Amino acid sequence: MNDLGFAPAKVNLTLHVTGKRADGYHLLDSLVAFADVGDHLRYDPADTLGLTVEGPMAAGVPTDGSNLVLKAAQFLNASGRGHLTLHKNLPAAAGIGGGSSDAAAALRVLAHEWGMAVPDDVSALGADVPVCLDPRAQRMTGVGEVVRPAPGLCPLPAVLVNPGVDVPTPAVFGALDGANAAPMVDDLPILRTPRMAIEWLATCRNDLEAPAKQVAPIITDVLDALVASGAKLVRMSGSGATCFGLFDTITAADCAAADLSHNPNWWVAPTVLS
Repeated sequence: MNDLGFAPAKVNLTLHVTGKRADGYHLLDSLVAFADVGDHLRYDPADTLGLTVEGPMAAGVPTDGSNLVLKAAQFLNASGRGHLTLHKNLPAAAGIGGGSSDAAAALRVLAHEWGMAVPDDVSALGADVPVCLDPRAQRMTGVGEVVRPAPGLCPLPAVLVNPGVDVPTPAVFGALDGANAAPMVDDLPILRTPRMAIEWLATCRNDLEAPAKQVAPIITDVLDALVASGAKLVRMSGSGATCFGLFDTITAADCAAADLSHNPNWWVAPTVLS
């Protein structure tokens, strides 16, 4: 990617929960795509390591060592210096990997600025960080640490909607009924058009959607609104609360987003997933 500091939204087009390890972590099988909307990270030379957060979604985002951006910097080089400015466009804790994508951008930017290589294993920073390092369509398995390209996915016109509620991931997994569902097919098909992709994705699922609705019933309202807007397939991403609708054309997605934006409490973003 040309812009190392771009941290796009991660969208789980599918999310099958296939088991549970002895340590309590759930095993997943997920087809992940990335949006053309996201956060952005800028680096400036400085004598110490620091972070500023700005932008429309900056409120409440920490700037201390609890932020994954600074954790990623320390992970890469404990003695590294520089000031990072994170322009936050994505809602936090929203099921679209905002913090993980920010951390991955920090690793890319700082590896370039500091003349270092990104370590092979970055899963210690979070389960979604490995898949966000190379933001293109990928299949994610294990607990998120096993990723491989999924080149057969065409660009998908979509609308992302977040209703502005927190959905704690532990609560969603705690409400999950069973954890041994079937994975996706061994070999993902070549999906050359949005229509082909929509038809195949409809045979898959997000196993966290039902428990997330129990935790945050407003998710059902968002999915219903996306259906009413003309989406051909609707689903929740990750553990929520962000949902997405897929459309046949970019024009249809843009029109739907304009209609859905009438709700002042919802974050709505038309996009293309790839």
